[in-house]
Amino acid sequence: MSTFTIFLILIIIVCFLLVLVIMVQNPKGGGLSSSFGGGGSQVVGGVKKTGDFLDKSTWTLAILLVVLILASNVALKGNFGTSDSKLLNGGDIETVVPETVPETVPEEAPAPAANPSDSL
Repeated sequence: MSTFTIFLILIIIVCFLLVLVIMVQNPKGGGLSSSFGGGGSQVVGGVKKTGDFLDKSTWTLAILLVVLILASNVALKGNFGTSDSKLLNGGDIETVVPETVPETVPEEAPAPAANPSDSL
């Protein structure tokens, strides 16, 4: 398993957790819901500590997601750092490319007819 695969699995887990944390939060109001008439339907009160924990966990998961994405980019570029091509490594072209020219050249090919109707 490559490091990029590990980062990819971690990114998917963090995304799933971030969606769950965001869906659990109560709407704060003042957004689109209040402009469409949904502002008065909110429940007044609630636990302050839960809101703080959810806010902090949202920011923490979002920052962790950005860090994991940047780290996976570095891991992905690290995999492409080595080249298997002899041409890119500065190898001699004559030894790398096989000769494709045939040894015998045909004498002379017959010329095609100038007008296709002449051959009929």
